[in-house]
Amino acid sequence: MSNHEDAPTPAPQSDGEPTQPISGWTSPSAPHQSQQALPGTPGMPGPPTDATSGQAPEDAWFAAPTMSMPVHHVDQPRTRPSGWTWPAVGALALVLGLLGGFLGALSYDRIGNDSSTYDGGLDAVQTQDAAPLAADNGSVAAVAEALLPRTGQILAAGEGEASGATGSGFVLDRQGHVVTNNHVVASAAEDDGPIRVVDSKGTHRQATVVGRSPVYDLAILKIEDTDTLEPAALGSSRALRVGDPVVAFGSPLGLSQTVTSGIVSALGRPVTTGDANNTSSYINAVQTDAAINPGNSGGPLVNLAGEVVGVNSAIATTGGGGLTGERSGNIGVGFAIPIEQVKTTADQILRTGEARYPVIGAQVRTGGTDSSGAFITEVNEGTPAEAAGLLENDVVTEVDGKPVTDGIALIVAIRTHQPGETIEFTIQRDGTDRSVKITLDGEVG
Repeated sequence: MSNHEDAPTPAPQSDGEPTQPISGWTSPSAPHQSQQALPGTPGMPGPPTDATSGQAPEDAWFAAPTMSMPVHHVDQPRTRPSGWTWPAVGALALVLGLLGGFLGALSYDRIGNDSSTYDGGLDAVQTQDAAPLAADNGSVAAVAEALLPRTGQILAAGEGEASGATGSGFVLDRQGHVVTNNHVVASAAEDDGPIRVVDSKGTHRQATVVGRSPVYDLAILKIEDTDTLEPAALGSSRALRVGDPVVAFGSPLGLSQTVTSGIVSALGRPVTTGDANNTSSYINAVQTDAAINPGNSGGPLVNLAGEVVGVNSAIATTGGGGLTGERSGNIGVGFAIPIEQVKTTADQILRTGEARYPVIGAQVRTGGTDSSGAFITEVNEGTPAEAAGLLENDVVTEVDGKPVTDGIALIVAIRTHQPGETIEFTIQRDGTDRSVKITLDGEVG
């Protein structure tokens, strides 16, 4: 399923600076540098082949090969059942009925009414817990060998183009769920276009969208026939240190099964992706200098134990026109969504088909050069912000004791929490510091 949401109405301008609802999107720009989502790469060097035949199927990119077999009904002479047949059939039906009822009750708390969602979320699917490699493994080659079979190329048609977008993804569980970026599949989802996942052996599998989150730039796909696929192990970005080695997987510029390596350059980097004509998402990112280019979107960022610690999502550029304009490509500044956020969003989508994000009901300035805090431009009526006593012209300087430098940093700080949580804001009002506690509301997106 797909999830659509209208962008919130921007706040009134203040001193010529752009403002943004804390629950909405923005795309700040800085001289000579901007963050952009890695768009799907249009076109490919050549059509991949089907692993079963070694030949390119007709319309190999998006038309899944089909096979039909005639069904023959053979009439056989009827015979009168013997006297003991009906009691035996009745007893067998009773046993099967009891067994079916037991299995149905056993699985009810795991699988919801919709076959694509699970009441237990991530707990109801078979993920990979153990790291494939030792924590002190120092070999990028070993990481590549372990992870390449667990990653895939995403081919998504949309916006009336047969070639569509090319991105990357990785296998989440044994039920056939695949993690990728929302911006890789958004056009295909909105246009009901075909989406295919190509594994390391070149096998094409048709995929459907279980749910997606434009706010966090994540999507969960579902593929069938997953007996030969192994899920990737999920690690922790919180265990990372600046300077730790990491490996990026994906299909940059359409080059599938590509591996690049580097280090963690920074942690907790607040960035936003998108431009004025596209939905923006906010990332409390893991920054890396591993080479990341358009087409890497949705691929895993992995530690040397072979655990996924993030999802590659954005790059910084030295110029160009955003998502659709000219791009300079990799300059050694890439950003990945932390795996903790991926787990949270995946759990929500697996449970309900939707993702939710926290809001406070206020608007914040997201432009300008002021780095002393986040300037509140408006507080909406009937919202958590109003209930907590937040006022227009307040400047938020900390969230739960961590510094907030500007509006983007405030949005990212809020987005790291969940609806229903209570967080503490430190604000400046009339030259005085004070604290307010806000219980977060939630919206779908």
